[in-house]
Amino acid sequence: MIAYVTVGADDIALAKRFYSAFLPALGYGLDEVHGDLSFALPVQPGQSPVLPDFYVKSPFDGSPASAGNGTMVAFEARNQQQVRDLHAAALAAGGLDEGQPGFRASYGPHFYVGYLRDPQGNKIALFSSNPDEPGRDG
Repeated sequence: MIAYVTVGADDIALAKRFYSAFLPALGYGLDEVHGDLSFALPVQPGQSPVLPDFYVKSPFDGSPASAGNGTMVAFEARNQQQVRDLHAAALAAGGLDEGQPGFRASYGPHFYVGYLRDPQGNKIALFSSNPDEPGRDG
C-alpha cells in the first residue's frame, strides 16, 4: 500500500494556491507543517487513516526542486464534470495544461482524464472511471 506521495516545490505559496484549487474538493484537508504542505483525507474516530497522504515540500538537500520524467500523480474525481471543473480550477490557479479532459483511446472506455503540470512542473492527472456515466464508445 502506498502511504504517501511527495512532490518538491521551490515556491510553497504558489504550490498551495495550485493544490488548494482542487484537493479540498476531493476531500483532502490541508495542514502546513514547518512551511510545507500536507494534504490528507479525513479520519473518522476509531478508523485507520485513508491513504495515501500527499505532501508538497521544499527539497531537503536545498537544491532546486525538479519534476521527474515519467512521474505522475493521479487523483480520482467523482465524475466527468468534476474532472472538468477541477482541471479548470487548477489551470486558473497557476497550472499548465498537459491534456484537456476527455477520453483517451489507449485507456478503458470509462476512463475520463485531464492532465496538468503544477507550477513546479510535476505532472498531475485528474480522472474518473465512473461506470454509471457515458463512456468513450457511447
